[in-house]
Amino acid sequence: MRGPRARGILKYASRCLRLKGYLRHPGDGRVRPQIGARHLLWGLLLGYVLREHSYHGVEWLVRSRARRAMAVGRGFGDDALGYFTQRLDPEPTRQALATACRQAKRNKAFDNSRFIGLAIDGTGAGRSRQRRCQWCVPVRNDKGEVGCHGHHLVMVAVVGSGLTLPVDVEPWAEGDSEYGAGQRVLGRAVGRLGRRFADYVVVDAKFASAPFLHAVDELGLKVVARLKSNLPDLFQAARKRFESQRPQGVFHCGSDRIEVWDAEDFDPWESLRWESVRVIRYRQYQGNRLVAEAYWLTNFSTSRVGSRSLWPLSKSRWEIENQGFNDAKNRYGMEHIAHHHTNAVLITWLLMILAMTIKRLYRLRYLHRGSHQPPTAIELVRALRLSLGSKPPLRFQLTHAPMDLSLHLSQRPTHLPILSSGHRPTGRAFPQ
Repeated sequence: MRGPRARGILKYASRCLRLKGYLRHPGDGRVRPQIGARHLLWGLLLGYVLREHSYHGVEWLVRSRARRAMAVGRGFGDDALGYFTQRLDPEPTRQALATACRQAKRNKAFDNSRFIGLAIDGTGAGRSRQRRCQWCVPVRNDKGEVGCHGHHLVMVAVVGSGLTLPVDVEPWAEGDSEYGAGQRVLGRAVGRLGRRFADYVVVDAKFASAPFLHAVDELGLKVVARLKSNLPDLFQAARKRFESQRPQGVFHCGSDRIEVWDAEDFDPWESLRWESVRVIRYRQYQGNRLVAEAYWLTNFSTSRVGSRSLWPLSKSRWEIENQGFNDAKNRYGMEHIAHHHTNAVLITWLLMILAMTIKRLYRLRYLHRGSHQPPTAIELVRALRLSLGSKPPLRFQLTHAPMDLSLHLSQRPTHLPILSSGHRPTGRAFPQ
């Protein structure tokens, strides 16, 4: 049966993304390992690609006949994964994420975009009744009582090129803040990617403070930040000026009409070491209905980036929300704490975003060569699951194009391991 396979993804990650050394030596901290780290690591990564985010789901995969097609050398249990993630050094995985993104740029994955951006934002993921790791932060009700404990992290992702790639995550504990974690993860990401990798940083209003803007300046990047009432003087000055003027530009994006106001001569606030601040305001209409209005501040000059070009840079902030957090929580299980241990929680998030990065580059760039249209995300998952079975009878082989997944699930052979993390699979492919 033709089409994408697990071995093909492993070959792509090893050769095209230059991750062969990492996949063999990922920073295993176990003293006397009985199971090779490469088997455990690739089993976890492929599990996330197949949307099996629980350790039990990965165990069922590697203990079935599908293990050979997965390119996993031996079987193991969920307890081995917990022991492994507790002792895995997170720094090699962070370096692997940066290596994959740098290699993607060398392979011209971002050549269809003039600017490459880095988006930073935070979210919460996973709750527990008791405090069980360093990252557990108490969640209090209106009376100040602790109802449960949650986990918070900040993510940095490559945006603005039509290909959203997570680069790093930084959890923060009680007594820390999203603002501080954002500064740490940005400095680490730029240090590993290089100062010339990206052109700008796009953030929400909570990061629009003088220390953060100065830190971005020192990294050699421009800033596009949301402007809200947290900077009242600048916000009111921009609002007063723009509401008395007609829009300076009107253009269309698809069926939407965009009105833009732009000025670069606003005075900076007292602690900001800028000569002036540029503020842009846009209104987005669908028909005659106003659907969005926002103010943004930046240190891009109008000679380098015009109003029409600055609008998509500001909109790229939503990529980390939609292709970052939304995908990670709904499709990769970020809300699920597979093993509640301080290091294991961090490693799980890092391996998850590494699997997301590898899968997106494989699907949208490698499988998109020539005139072939890339498969959708769910089509790729279904094709990979079908490929894990042994060679099907002739009547079950696909007769259309390689990415045609018209084979109805009710007609699949019983020996093909179509798995779900919520049900224990049965049949000859899964010996008891």
